[in-house]
Amino acid sequence: MSTPWHRGAAAVATLTFDVDAETPILAQGRRYADHMMTMSHQSYGPDVGVPRILDMLDELQVLATFFVPGWVAEQRVGLAASIVERGHEVAHHSYSHRSPVTMTAAEERADFERGMEVFGKQDIDIRGHRAALWGASWQTLSLIAEYGLSYDSSLMGDDRPYRINTDVAPIVELPVHWSLDDWEQYAYLPDPHVGSVIESPVKVAEMWRAELDGMRRYRCLFNLCVHPFLSGRPGRIIALRGVIEHALELGDVRFARCRDVAEAVDGDRAIQPRTLRPPVAQADVYPD
Repeated sequence: MSTPWHRGAAAVATLTFDVDAETPILAQGRRYADHMMTMSHQSYGPDVGVPRILDMLDELQVLATFFVPGWVAEQRVGLAASIVERGHEVAHHSYSHRSPVTMTAAEERADFERGMEVFGKQDIDIRGHRAALWGASWQTLSLIAEYGLSYDSSLMGDDRPYRINTDVAPIVELPVHWSLDDWEQYAYLPDPHVGSVIESPVKVAEMWRAELDGMRRYRCLFNLCVHPFLSGRPGRIIALRGVIEHALELGDVRFARCRDVAEAVDGDRAIQPRTLRPPVAQADVYPD
């Protein structure tokens, strides 16, 4: 009999930090490189938010996973290594932060490979992937398997980890959801226009605690996705810390890096791979 992926915990928590920096804005147009305020808003993430988050994680003795675009790692040599040195995981988050669903198959492959090359040159061991904007295409998972990675974290087909067949080999999916992403809560920029209402960190923390309570009831994966340029700011990191401390105090929540959860899922023989296919969307029913 295999060991269950959750190791007996009521819920497993993965703290994930998407270190996007300037990439999500540049992906909307190279012209935004000339917007000094906008670029400063984004660079706050790796320059201020990441060190602050790393210190918090050290204090709480919790390990996390940082999804880093290859462009960010290339522009800030040493950033990825500084994360790994603290015991955390660095994972693949595209090269350019352009969504795969906006690319051709060849463009997606080139972007994926370029990101892998950056981490290879920096001797960063990559085990997992998260698509930019969670915009996985129907070839994304096969690319992940082709390059020997073990997991993806972009899809929403469950609230527990699952395995997915690909053309190459099965991979693990660590599902996400908008309710556990700080982008929908905090993101705001006037140009390019991003977001609308900046939520109170108190409200956000309350929502995340409610999600955690539900996930403990159903033995789920609490896969929290936050961005250092958003949740690295003072009031927000205090709220984030409060959520983590609450989970630690419960005593039945296990914290783990994504790669460690994926390994546990692979060892759980009760989780059989799923085969996913695009739906048949008839042209006479669903026009473009």
